[in-house]
Amino acid sequence: MPRAVLCLPTYNERENLEAMIDALGDVLDTDRDHVLVIDDGSPDGTGEIADRLAAERGWVSVLHRETKEGIGPAYVAGFRRALSEDAELVLEMDCDFSHNPADVPRLIAATDDADLVLGSRYTPGGGTANWGLARRIVSRGGCLYAQVLLGMRVRDLTGGFKCFRRATLEAIDLDALSAHGYAFQIETTYRVHKAGLRIEEVPITFVERRAGASKMTSSIVAEAMWKVPLLRLRALTGKL
Repeated sequence: MPRAVLCLPTYNERENLEAMIDALGDVLDTDRDHVLVIDDGSPDGTGEIADRLAAERGWVSVLHRETKEGIGPAYVAGFRRALSEDAELVLEMDCDFSHNPADVPRLIAATDDADLVLGSRYTPGGGTANWGLARRIVSRGGCLYAQVLLGMRVRDLTGGFKCFRRATLEAIDLDALSAHGYAFQIETTYRVHKAGLRIEEVPITFVERRAGASKMTSSIVAEAMWKVPLLRLRALTGKL
């Protein structure tokens, strides 16, 4: 039974995937831990690279999805697979080295005292590197917007480096998750908060991707803008 399953969504990440898998192999207990690559039909051959890596490494597996639907549906599919494999802990992180694989053990260790652990850029000791002013404004503004509307003290609501306990994912109803872009990160954390579960933030430094193109678009930002007040409204009306 795996102790942890790390969900790694990919779309056109051929330049990063093998190096990321190698880095994760250095920090995970590969006798018990497992990496699940979730590829959304990458046209650049990322899925084929993932299959080769899975054939070479018994602690790597691949979930192929036919189309690119966004980070939210990809993670939900990965969570379901991880739970079906009896994972005790389920992690999510980016494949582009924006999240440092060396921080994974710290997130895992923090679940001793929390139901959800966030790798946080905005808690004391955290930060960002190689970002321009516009990106910093959008990120910090998005977090503040969500904090105010949702009434939460969590500092980093939009980050995608997380570790869930199994019971946490079982408590928030994966069928109810509806966000497709990075609003998914806000939605999952808010649902954990509303379930009365413990959330802890572990400081990390987020850096600009090592290679490839960013997946951030204006439509992803727009989804977060309307999704946040909708989440609050549903919570107030008892429909969350």
